[in-house]
Amino acid sequence: MTEKLFMTDPYLQEAPGRVAQITREGGIILDRTIFYAEGGGQPGDAGTLAWAGGETAIATARKGEGGTVVLMPADSATLPPEGADLTQRLDWDRRHRHMRMHTALHLLSVIVPLPVTGGAIGAEKSRLDFAMENPPEDKAALEDQLNALAARDLPVTEEWITDAELEANPGLVKTMSVKPPSGAGRVRLVRIGPEPDSVDLQPCGGTHVRTTGEIGELRIGKVEKKGRLNRRINLHLV
Repeated sequence: MTEKLFMTDPYLQEAPGRVAQITREGGIILDRTIFYAEGGGQPGDAGTLAWAGGETAIATARKGEGGTVVLMPADSATLPPEGADLTQRLDWDRRHRHMRMHTALHLLSVIVPLPVTGGAIGAEKSRLDFAMENPPEDKAALEDQLNALAARDLPVTEEWITDAELEANPGLVKTMSVKPPSGAGRVRLVRIGPEPDSVDLQPCGGTHVRTTGEIGELRIGKVEKKGRLNRRINLHLV
């Protein structure tokens, strides 16, 4: 299993590591990593690996077998030897935008209190799909409400519950299309706002900013019809 440093410190931009395995497909598995593996609508991280005598660009990171994270090099990249000690560095600007976007989507699910049927996070544009028969009556008012909530600079924290506790509290799950990360005996919850006045609490394995004020200004883009009972709300960082 890869030690996932991004789970305990999503602001870690550089860290040492050791090559545990090179996969048959040319993926790189480290003993520990700061690279987030694609999942939950959030893209895998990009960046670089540097070791004595070589350096390679990482295009993305994916989940591997047995709890590993597989770093996928860019095309024709040089691979480090197994057992090599190296330094891993994130494309921090891209990751930080994903963190801001991911936290913003949690807030969007607060001001649109409907079941979420899908979602995707990007550095430039993100979106949530809702079980929504009719479009919002006033998109500008929705945008104002979203920015006002972000501007409250609410703390974003994490806590853990057991799989059984999650099963006993199905209302914590907002997403209809993506199952919460479970099966390891415990589930990570992300809370926005202090108890007992939190505005959001839901299972999530992604990376987030420390406070909602770090998100910055947001713009709601197109609201698209995706089926009779589905609407897609696009979100942009300003």
